[in-house]
Amino acid sequence: MATFVLIHGSWHGGWCFDGLRHRLEAAGHDVIAPDLPGMGGDEAALDAVTLDGWAEFAAGLCRSASRRPVILAGHSRGGLVISQAAEKAPEAIDTLVYICAMMLPDGMSRAQFKQLEGPNPAFDALISPTSGGHGTRITGADPAAVFAQLAPPELASAAMARLVDEPHRPRSVPLQLTPERYGRVPRVYVECTDDRTIPLASQRRMQHLVPGARVETLWADHSPFLSRPEALAAILLALA
Repeated sequence: MATFVLIHGSWHGGWCFDGLRHRLEAAGHDVIAPDLPGMGGDEAALDAVTLDGWAEFAAGLCRSASRRPVILAGHSRGGLVISQAAEKAPEAIDTLVYICAMMLPDGMSRAQFKQLEGPNPAFDALISPTSGGHGTRITGADPAAVFAQLAPPELASAAMARLVDEPHRPRSVPLQLTPERYGRVPRVYVECTDDRTIPLASQRRMQHLVPGARVETLWADHSPFLSRPEALAAILLALA
């Protein structure tokens, strides 16, 4: 039996994986789906968050897992965290899974990749800075239309009501990855065809920038844990 460590994306928390957790645990596996430290905090807490700190947090969860294999999965911005965690603890991680996530090369930040993408006005219109500028929050009128348009409306609405402030600093820090450490961990990329947050073209650009991942394709929006939980679980269970 495996341990799945699930790292959420921007503005979310570990709660977003609840439906996925139930399916993985029902098959006999361990699931760890934490809230990343500092999420939803005040300006001082947001400013204290670093990508390196998040990566060490995720790496520690993998090191302490009691069952192998350890499958470390990240959704959206969580891809940055799992990449840097693999650089820190490749011996503790058997597979990385990017769920429509940021899979970027050494030396590139999320902010830099944003400059390579085409315009995404519907997504950009959802986001406002926090009062002190150390984070962002979702203030747009209909975030479900961008994050979870294919999910059951009641699930999408409940999820959007739980979004919290996101620290700004991790997106601006370039990844520091090496072939000897990060590069030795097998990778799977789960691309989502109807993603309005990280469009399919951006997902495939990242696959080109960081070649070598096995690709699984889902007809899903940016929240496959809400819209396609059975199919996403099946991909993860096959890795175990």
